Amino acid sequence: MPAPITAEEIESMILTALPDARIQVHDTTGGGDHYEAIIVSPTFVGKTRVNRHRMIYGALQDAMKERIHALALITMTPEELQQEQASQVVNIQPAKAR
Repeated sequence: MPAPITAEEIESMILTALPDARIQVHDTTGGGDHYEAIIVSPTFVGKTRVNRHRMIYGALQDAMKERIHALALITMTPEELQQEQASQVVNIQPAKAR
């Protein structure tokens, strides 16, 4: 059985595919296999929710088959994030400088 994946590993894999993304990943159970991720990227402009999710699943590749049991995704463009923050539904902070 593969080792549990960390939130940092998930974030790194997504950033490799979407370097312009702002990401928050949260382990929802503490067991290292159930996660929630909020991903904000201008790359999502004009894409359907299904296509956005496919992009994320593609970035995670084998981790989705072997190390992640469940992943809840919220994918937004920067404009959608601004609208959500205005209604105080979602609050994602800018990534720290790397």
